[in-house]
Amino acid sequence: MSFAAKQRLQALSQQLAEGIPSEGTFEDIPRIRHVAADSRAPRVQGKVVIVTGGNSPTGIGRAAAHQFAHNGARAVYLCDYASSHLETHKRELRQLYPAVVIHVKQFDAGNEEAVKAVVDEAVSAYGRLDIMFANHGIVGTPAVYTQITADDFMNTLKTNALGVFLCAKYAAIAMQKTSKEKPYPSGSIVCTASVAGLRSNAGSTDYSASKAAVISIAQTMSYQLTGTGVRINAICPGLIETGMTLAMYEAARDKGTEKKIGQLNPTRRGAVADEVARVALFLGSDEASYVNGQAWAVCGGLSAGHPAVPGKLA
Repeated sequence: MSFAAKQRLQALSQQLAEGIPSEGTFEDIPRIRHVAADSRAPRVQGKVVIVTGGNSPTGIGRAAAHQFAHNGARAVYLCDYASSHLETHKRELRQLYPAVVIHVKQFDAGNEEAVKAVVDEAVSAYGRLDIMFANHGIVGTPAVYTQITADDFMNTLKTNALGVFLCAKYAAIAMQKTSKEKPYPSGSIVCTASVAGLRSNAGSTDYSASKAAVISIAQTMSYQLTGTGVRINAICPGLIETGMTLAMYEAARDKGTEKKIGQLNPTRRGAVADEVARVALFLGSDEASYVNGQAWAVCGGLSAGHPAVPGKLA
């Protein structure tokens, strides 16, 4: 059976099955048709969410978990390879959002069995998976290509590209499962790429290649998920103050040059994790129902300009 034929046999999204119905008229013009709930309401009310790369106290994963919980998620799985802060994050989230069930999981996102296990657990416990934020990643080898070994290169790709692929693969399968509570397949997969996947000289060769792969995974899978109601997008952060960039920020503070960070972008500053987390929240919500297969830059305008100074790594 061809791929297209298999797609036709799959359950369709609610919008394809039912259309987007009329909401009547106001005088002689049609009222605006809506797909998502009120933007003033919690954006992910009742949804089950998995976030990887959530251990860092200053990381995008932790900030995103807070946004999802604050916006009404039913359950949030906060996951990472490192576990030094996961229980602390769990206690904080439970204190702030007692109605949200918080799970913490320690595993390697490059391990297929481990990724499948956490997805299966979420579906078994709640009967659904609605949002996968594949946010994990490593900085790679901060050196020129001549100093990067084959093992270094493949290790970076295993975490940053293979790990994202596995999260997207098993999330997409789970999101197509239906039930009485969820009669139509649907879901949103959000992958953390980087501005380094969009332009030259914003990262090392192995890191940049891995992040370009993440963008391609999102673009390609969006077409392979045609009609299912499952969307996938990549976020491309620029210079964000996270655990990955902490050493650079601390060195700049020590030298009194912190305000020079981010001067290459039009916003003229770096960012904090919450600024990326809010984009992940939007892409995960039904408000982004027509955003699919995109590489969404959150970089202060860096990706819109000229390449960075040759020979220097971001």
